Amino acid sequence: MPLYREEGVVLRTHKLGEADRIVTLLTRGRGLLRAVAKGVRRTSSKFGARLEPFMVADIQCFEGRTLDTITQAETLGAYGPAISSDYDRYRAGSVMVETAERLAEGAPSREQYALLVGALRTLAAAKIPADLVRDGYLLRAMSLAGWTPGFDACVNCGAPGPHTAVAVQLGGVTCENCRLPGSPRLDPGSVSLLAALLAGDWDAALASGERERGQAAGIAAAYTQFHLERGLRAFGSSRQ
Repeated sequence: MPLYREEGVVLRTHKLGEADRIVTLLTRGRGLLRAVAKGVRRTSSKFGARLEPFMVADIQCFEGRTLDTITQAETLGAYGPAISSDYDRYRAGSVMVETAERLAEGAPSREQYALLVGALRTLAAAKIPADLVRDGYLLRAMSLAGWTPGFDACVNCGAPGPHTAVAVQLGGVTCENCRLPGSPRLDPGSVSLLAALLAGDWDAALASGERERGQAAGIAAAYTQFHLERGLRAFGSSRQ
């Protein structure tokens, strides 16, 4: 059976039999990959810890009829322990990897892969609050998928901002003439925070307050789930 090598982020795992696991990865070249890692639940396993969620690994696999089998794994990014050991980072990381898995159901995207690896690296470093890392990842992942939100001009008519009404179904902020009934109105600082997160401007994002972060988090979650057309399970345990 043909062998191949790939680089991938472990998104999730689940048990198979007494000693094996099925590992779901987002890979750099093949997109979403589900493969069997045999014997990794045994204490004698040499690479079980390298195939835990949030880890980045170089893997060798051989192709099978239904599922491929991982035969080797070398760690490229040991982000799992730092993320899993902190509740807030774990909740944020869980949202991120579930989003990545949903987006990977289409064609492979090296840009999405690089974005997730960078976001997990930032999350594990713990220098930026987990909620900001999560929301910045969500907005940029949606943008890479073709759904770039607009937080400056009105997304409906193009009227120059600033605007504070947000309609996720239209793709961002709207002027008063285009505002949809019932659409939320944010603080100006919350709109600025959303723009900073989308741009990856961490200095501006870190200057935000608790209320602004809460409002921005609600919009990032709603925007992501609207475009994925279904809820994210990880939000059930990650919403503040």
